Amino acid sequence: MKSSWLLPDEIATERLGQALARSCPWDEREPRVLYLSGELGAGKTTLAAALLRELGVAEAVRSPSYALIELYQVGERYAVHVDLYRLQGRLELEQLGLRDYLNGQTLLLIEWPERGAGALPVCDLALMLDTQPTRRATLSARTGPGDAWLKRVSSAVPD
Repeated sequence: MKSSWLLPDEIATERLGQALARSCPWDEREPRVLYLSGELGAGKTTLAAALLRELGVAEAVRSPSYALIELYQVGERYAVHVDLYRLQGRLELEQLGLRDYLNGQTLLLIEWPERGAGALPVCDLALMLDTQPTRRATLSARTGPGDAWLKRVSSAVPD
């Protein structure tokens, strides 16, 4: 299943992030995984920050561009925001310790997943942010829970 939205401005990007947070099908047994792809400046971090704030993250949401990974507690759950743009190879990815977060009650937001191809957990949803010819987000479900998530987010995104 696939859905697409026009994102004419930053507010629309934030609304999509908020809708993704509200509609996330948390699971007690396995993590939810969202891949965020798109060129530099497409809005990946803006969307992730809006999603995290909607989940209840009260602290400042930091871009993981230099630290590569940021961890946020969300009630009894965790959100792990990862940026692989500066990743130097598979070994560096393994050193991030993502496998420590592959458990229930965790949401993994992974920017630049193509840089970790073959070594990342399967995503539930893959989000592609395009800027040309218009700003647009395309979400593709890759798992059963991802399909349910996409259906829920499609009805949650405001017009």
